[in-house]
Amino acid sequence: MSSSLLHISGVSKRFGGLQALDQIELSVPGHSIYGLIGPNGAGKTSLFNVITGLYQPDGGEFSLNGVSFKPDNPTRVAELGIARTFQNIRLFAAMTALENVMVGRHVRTHQGAFGAIFRTRRQRAEEAAIQEKALDLLNFVGLAGKAMQTANTLSYGDQRRLEIARALATEPVLLALDEPAAGMNATEKLALRDLLQAIKHQGTTILLIEHDVKLVMGLCDALTVLDYGKVIAQGNPSEVQRNAAVIQAYLGSSATSTNAKAHHV
Repeated sequence: MSSSLLHISGVSKRFGGLQALDQIELSVPGHSIYGLIGPNGAGKTSLFNVITGLYQPDGGEFSLNGVSFKPDNPTRVAELGIARTFQNIRLFAAMTALENVMVGRHVRTHQGAFGAIFRTRRQRAEEAAIQEKALDLLNFVGLAGKAMQTANTLSYGDQRRLEIARALATEPVLLALDEPAAGMNATEKLALRDLLQAIKHQGTTILLIEHDVKLVMGLCDALTVLDYGKVIAQGNPSEVQRNAAVIQAYLGSSATSTNAKAHHV
């Protein structure tokens, strides 16, 4: 793996009396799949929301490709090259799959309101390029034949892939996926694993929240484990599985109970 793409240091977030994030340190190597795991309430999604500008941190430093940034606006964060999906699918239900992806692509467009109103030559050319790129992305995620279906008619697994295609339309250097395998059956999870590996091989780094420990351990290059808003372990999957704090918190002291309890991580 290459040097750090995303680095955060001393990141904290409090909601009233709840310390959701407490001095989080995290370095995500470029061209990797990096896992963020922990029980419900550990702070994983809160950290995603801070990184992507939905929550304002109480403190901390952020850098992307060695350049400091302030995650104070989701649109600005997307323009910098960080895209994300959510635990709960957030598609435009009445729009087609193609239209959903085209919406994501508009963060990289250059023609403004004038071109859109008067349908200038440059605006028409740019819109055609957006559509072509969106079709390519639908093909990449396995939805080429469903471009004209409305999002609400797609299967659950297809909707998850559509969300990923829309995020990829922003041309991210870092793709943050919040439980992309949630609700998927075994076949869909295998297809998702292959898709995430393909995204990585194309050069996009992935930061992944996921509760399916088998998927995480077989897919991620490195992991951070959160508990009560704090980092309790970091390392490659083998190191994390052997970490005493992780064993105590999630796996129990008995090695024979590891597989049964791991799915609660």
